[in-house]
Amino acid sequence: MLQTSNYSLVLFLQFLLLFYDLFVNSFSELLRTAPAVQLVLFIIQDIAILFNVIIIFLMFFNTFVFQAGLVNLLFHKFKGTILLSAAYLALSISFHVWVMNLRWRDSSRFVWTEGLQTLFVFQRLAAVLYCYFYKRTAVHLGDPLFYQDSLWLRKEFAHFRG
Repeated sequence: MLQTSNYSLVLFLQFLLLFYDLFVNSFSELLRTAPAVQLVLFIIQDIAILFNVIIIFLMFFNTFVFQAGLVNLLFHKFKGTILLSAAYLALSISFHVWVMNLRWRDSSRFVWTEGLQTLFVFQRLAAVLYCYFYKRTAVHLGDPLFYQDSLWLRKEFAHFRG
């Protein structure tokens, strides 16, 4: 079971990684003339997103629901967050690779192709949705219902069995 002090620490780490993601999304364009710095920020951002996904899965594995074998229940309840996190990671990596390829040789030029602008819009839209759903899931996983046997869990188990 996830203790309150451990949950607070994990939640703080998750929110810190989300804040870094928001920071890079907000201010990385100001560093377009320093491509090496921008590259490092992008790599750390992608690793932070990956760490957040790993942390959510570790929290899933720690629940009584998972240990009781109701993986489908967890997947069903948090399917949106799981899929959105994967999509956001893919969009972020795609955007970072594309923008670095365009700017690496000539960082003084302002280069925005139509495809890059489209990818930028989708990546930023996914970032907003990712932050909302991820925070909601992280807080929701702090519910004691997920860490102990309960009537709710028995009803869900009966629903999935039959």
